[in-house]
Amino acid sequence: MAAELHVELVAADRSVWSGEATLVVARTASGDIGVMPGHQPLLGVLESGPVTIRTSDGGTVVAAVHGGFLSFADNKLSLLAEIAELADEIDTQRAELALERAKSEDDAGAERRADVRLRAVAVR
Repeated sequence: MAAELHVELVAADRSVWSGEATLVVARTASGDIGVMPGHQPLLGVLESGPVTIRTSDGGTVVAAVHGGFLSFADNKLSLLAEIAELADEIDTQRAELALERAKSEDDAGAERRADVRLRAVAVR
């Protein structure tokens, strides 16, 4: 079994993160899943939620992901997201304002997106 896996996190508009990792945790339609080197091949639907990547150098990368797919085979994990942004890119104050606005406008989709962004920042 290999000690690391190659990860590609891609959004519809850009490559978000690529590198070697020891563990990736993501939310799928079947629940949260952790993928480590040597995992069985897998194909799943990504749900909105934070994705946590434990990098090979001991660091942690967190991203807010909104929908998409994940695929794992041959120690390569591809996360193909509709929307994804690294926690370091998220403006917390702006996300809090977006959450309040979504709640006041009763916009469930916008509320979910803002909540995921804030959870990603909290995990980082």
